[in-house]
Amino acid sequence: MRVAIAGAGAVGRSIARELIDNGHEVLLIDKNAGSIKPESVPDAEWLLADSCELSSLEEARLQHCDVVIAATGDDKANLVTSLLAKTEFGVPRTVGRVNHPNNEWLFTEAWGVDVNVSTPRIMSALVEEAVSVGDLVRLFTFRKGNANLVEMTLPDESPYVGEPTGLIPWPENCALVSILRDGQVYTPDAEQPLESGDELLFVVSAEVEEELERLLVPHPR
Repeated sequence: MRVAIAGAGAVGRSIARELIDNGHEVLLIDKNAGSIKPESVPDAEWLLADSCELSSLEEARLQHCDVVIAATGDDKANLVTSLLAKTEFGVPRTVGRVNHPNNEWLFTEAWGVDVNVSTPRIMSALVEEAVSVGDLVRLFTFRKGNANLVEMTLPDESPYVGEPTGLIPWPENCALVSILRDGQVYTPDAEQPLESGDELLFVVSAEVEEELERLLVPHPR
């Protein structure tokens, strides 16, 4: 998979290293010469250019990219980059970094953003997760699918501790996608029982989040 990342700062470089380690082809784009540091990610392609300019994206051959990640520290630049990638080059998947929470509402399909990643939201969610067992924590929103990635640490008092996932009456528009347990990642199947302390990751529509929480923790403390 070919991935272009707009923004070659610490965030962009970290994403690039992870993607390259997973076997993907990565192009890093930045308009600031000081950010062009090929030695920091030697296996990536580098381009000194402004991702908000059409000519720069043409030079980057964005039409051959499977994913564009707008990861600069400027929300306006991330929106423009996502919009151009989607509308002018038909990139199948765009991911937009949200730096300021007040701008999160802009990162939608209207601006060409398939998935927005709000650093403040994720950080606050992780803090919540660290102190809250039995609370549903929203990690981020899939705008295209009108769904959210949410997490819950299953408390001792849940009626479904020990119950196989296939026998749990999950709400409609809700999918259990992963179970994190003892540092391991488990793909849930119908016979996989839940255990107290499991971190459960769901993709769920916003309308049924409360129903899911009531199902797993019917008597909140």
